[in-house]
Amino acid sequence: MQVWDKQLKYHPPKNVESEILCEHIKKEREATKARKRPCYLKKPELHERKLMNKYNELKEAGKLDAFMEKRRRKNASKDHRFMSYQRSGDA
Repeated sequence: MQVWDKQLKYHPPKNVESEILCEHIKKEREATKARKRPCYLKKPELHERKLMNKYNELKEAGKLDAFMEKRRRKNASKDHRFMSYQRSGDA
């Protein structure tokens, strides 16, 4: 029992992916029973759903602002690192 808890704790992205895929497969099975064509989940759609889940979880926990601020600082530091600079003596 404890081994599974540790695995879920250390591998949450795989767990989230599998939950999203299972949910999508259930909906598609219901659609095929209603004689509709199946629509398979593509990688970008899976990634988008994972981001939406993360966003909703952070919003419910009240940690969304802190997460977005941290993300902004990270991106700003990347921008500064790759930005070329001009010396004051050069024209």
